[in-house]
Amino acid sequence: MVRPYLPLNALRAFEAAARHLSFTRAAIELCVTQAAVSHQVKLLEQRLGATLFRRLPRGLMITEEGLALLPSLQESFDRMADMLERFEGGHVREVLKLGAVGTLAVGWLLPRLHDFRERYPFVDLRLSTNNNRVDIAAEGLDYTIKFGNGAWHDIEAEALFEAPLSVLCIPAIAKQLKSPEDVTHQTLLRSYRADEWPGWFEAAGVASPPIRGMVFDSSVLMIEAALQGAGVALTPPLMFSRQLSSGALEQPFEIYISKGSYWLIRLKSRSVTPAMEMFRNWLAEQAAETRGMA
Repeated sequence: MVRPYLPLNALRAFEAAARHLSFTRAAIELCVTQAAVSHQVKLLEQRLGATLFRRLPRGLMITEEGLALLPSLQESFDRMADMLERFEGGHVREVLKLGAVGTLAVGWLLPRLHDFRERYPFVDLRLSTNNNRVDIAAEGLDYTIKFGNGAWHDIEAEALFEAPLSVLCIPAIAKQLKSPEDVTHQTLLRSYRADEWPGWFEAAGVASPPIRGMVFDSSVLMIEAALQGAGVALTPPLMFSRQLSSGALEQPFEIYISKGSYWLIRLKSRSVTPAMEMFRNWLAEQAAETRGMA
């Protein structure tokens, strides 16, 4: 497409004058004289064959023709300014919108993100968390990290790592747990997945008690309850390594169950941008290190 000549100086002068309703204030913004702004606007009016302003004793009044022209110009100048601001150090800054399960975001991803920022400073990562229920399309996400089996419709899923569940609790409660059977006498903090505690007791070779009590939609919240002595939690120790290292929590038994893996997913219809490819490769490295530690 061959574009007609665009009088950019005149268009810029008009847009600034229309925002300020003043040639003088527009001139200050553009670092030119008031006469130069007025001249450019007159040139534009002549080109269009339309009057864009009514000159009043105390300023300007934009005409209907001016009002019709202004929104397109403002949008165009804003987009150009945004594009120019995205250049940094010879790279175009890219926005990457990532969703993640809150437990993984807090316990595993955030401690590693400084490395991603240092390696890819021109990628603006925008992170939102969820409780494993997320609508990628509705939220406009490039990627999300989700827990499950990887079988999702119209989704490209790449396995990251498993995060097996085990019992975590405060030291005072851990002292009371001499055998897995002792766990049956404790308050069992649980998620909305009803099969987790029965699965753990089966792995421990203990008959499962009736599972009652509070239900949490986030392991982070569940662990906070455990830290306050509300009971024992069944969560991935991998996600709470800081609390375990500090001694705030203990893992009384080396008994695990796995209910799935974490996956990096995107819509199949979503084209992969350079920023997405950089993040995927970086995340694959981090996940490989985590699998190697298991």
